[in-house]
Amino acid sequence: MSDSHVHATHPALITRLKRADGHLRAVIGMIEAGRPCLEIVQQMQAVEKAITNAKRALIHDHMDHCLDTEDPATDREELRAIARYL
Repeated sequence: MSDSHVHATHPALITRLKRADGHLRAVIGMIEAGRPCLEIVQQMQAVEKAITNAKRALIHDHMDHCLDTEDPATDREELRAIARYL
């Protein structure tokens, strides 16, 4: 893809993903330090939820700003394609 798709929500999305990246790095450190499995899995759940929420926000943003073409068939096709990731 060569065209740039930048939306007003992207900076907040980047912030969310950087936070999730930091948490994931902390989880890796917990594993390396031999922390209890329960603590590790709780933090992994938090990372997973953060990424899921970021993905959902990106998909909703795409639906709000990119699915308004002149061709309804194209919009339906793209909506079906992106909905697979919800």
